[in-house]
Amino acid sequence: MNKLQSTTQLIRTPKRRLITSALPYANGPIHVGHMAGAYLPADIYVRYLRSAGEEVLWVCGSDEHGAAITLRAKIDGTTPREIVDKYHVEMQRAFKGLDISFDHYSRTSSEKHHKVAQDFFLKLLENDSFEVKTQKQYFDEEADQFLADRYITGTCPKCHADEAFGDQCEKCGSTLSPTELINPKSTLSGAKPVLKPTTLWYLPMGRHEEWLKDYIENGMLKGKAHHDAKAWKSHVVGQCKSWIDGGLQSRAMTRDLNWGVPVPVEGADGKVLYVWLDAPLGYITATIEWAEKNGQDWRNWWQNADTELLHFIGKDNIVFHCIIFPILLKQHGDFILPHQVPANEFMNLEGDKISTSRNWAVWISEFLENNPSGSDPMRYVLTSIMPEQRDSEFTWNDYRDRINNELADVLGNFVNRVLVLTRKYYDGVVPCAPKKDALTDVDKSLIAVLEVAGEGIGDLILRHRYRDAQLEAMNVARRGNKYLTEVEPWKLQKNDPERVRTIMHLACQVVGNLGIVLEPFLPQTASKISVSFGVEGSTWKDVSPTIVNDETILGDLPILFTKIDEETVEAEKAKLGNKGG
Repeated sequence: MNKLQSTTQLIRTPKRRLITSALPYANGPIHVGHMAGAYLPADIYVRYLRSAGEEVLWVCGSDEHGAAITLRAKIDGTTPREIVDKYHVEMQRAFKGLDISFDHYSRTSSEKHHKVAQDFFLKLLENDSFEVKTQKQYFDEEADQFLADRYITGTCPKCHADEAFGDQCEKCGSTLSPTELINPKSTLSGAKPVLKPTTLWYLPMGRHEEWLKDYIENGMLKGKAHHDAKAWKSHVVGQCKSWIDGGLQSRAMTRDLNWGVPVPVEGADGKVLYVWLDAPLGYITATIEWAEKNGQDWRNWWQNADTELLHFIGKDNIVFHCIIFPILLKQHGDFILPHQVPANEFMNLEGDKISTSRNWAVWISEFLENNPSGSDPMRYVLTSIMPEQRDSEFTWNDYRDRINNELADVLGNFVNRVLVLTRKYYDGVVPCAPKKDALTDVDKSLIAVLEVAGEGIGDLILRHRYRDAQLEAMNVARRGNKYLTEVEPWKLQKNDPERVRTIMHLACQVVGNLGIVLEPFLPQTASKISVSFGVEGSTWKDVSPTIVNDETILGDLPILFTKIDEETVEAEKAKLGNKGG
């Protein structure tokens, strides 16, 4: 392949995009940190692609295996099945409440997923992808069982924080193995575990360092992240290279547990697939389920070079999606590799790390139950502070200020002014477009904004710059407000009604365009605007200075946003850390 051919291949438009979001653990409800990390950015991206006419599929599902589930069941005095059934429903309620628009939402405890995962494992076994080794693992003599990673805590060997888990330190983010922990103890009994031999299947990741390094450095177009939609974020590349440069170690792909996908090999009783082999395969299961329901071939999405695969995750899942899962896919031999992994950093809350155990979190379902204003205010604030390149922070004061000063005073005020003036002057009928020679420089400047708005906002979305994209969409409303303030139609109506017709025609065009460019960010608000201004059914390709037809009869439109008072803010703050809140 020559240089020209290579460049052409990199910039080609894919026939389809397969989007996945990290499967949430079905052991607790969804909070704002989850939403800002893997689900809201994907929703914005997918909504834009759909509006732009692209072929796109977005799948997700509940991650219902692993030690975190069994641990929650032990704490609650119930069974893993009861835990996952409860939170599978609860998490979908939260996603629906925030208008997260998955094409299909699955679950990994299903019979179909067990078969998909077991067949995948057997194919890897056939391809000599594993090493079977008998090694010593931590065992709790009081509980009489081997301890999965999350059943062991201790002091982190890297940052020396207490209560690090056997697979990860949540304070510094380091990925660990149980034997690295200082002063380990069992979370089941509190006893010090002992090492005892067990036989497991290991993935020898060291075999894959050479091609992975090329995949990381070249496949990700490093160094062009600010300019190229196909380039990976610098912190994603950095974390991957750090792992590879440090030497990839073999990792057990099975566990001694009684909850999970059973290892489909004779003599493997009491062993299940490692959750980080099992869970990502849930994306494949979800795609198969969707394809069966829609009469499509799932292989077009997973085994076709014309498909681009994108994983939306938080930074704690980078290693699994950028190193371990690609190794598994490549070892199988029939699957495409991830094209993009736009991982976000973490979101903190009111000066502290989000903690589910301390109830230091804003739970999505609880928030929506107590705030009947719909999903858009929370979506707007979370997008405004989305942790795209570095950790960010959610505060209730900032929430209040953004709703009051931006959504209510900028967007809501502008749309209401246009609607009120059009009803006052023309009985709610959009005046006809002016002749070109009637346009002033101020008019032409506004038209120029509308001519490039769709392309500019769309380009930012494609480059995963959602904060900037939402800001640019809101700037269309800001420009509309500025226009009305500059031309002051209320002062001209008596002596120059034709000029006012031009002004109000253009103002209506601005609002009509807002009904499209705001849809990825504020779907409920955009829908209300689109219906009221007669652009319902329009797509991103229709964004233009002529989107609203002449003589459109405007519909009713309630006040879009209610301002947040100080009492509401203080009530929300009081819930933090309150176990009974």
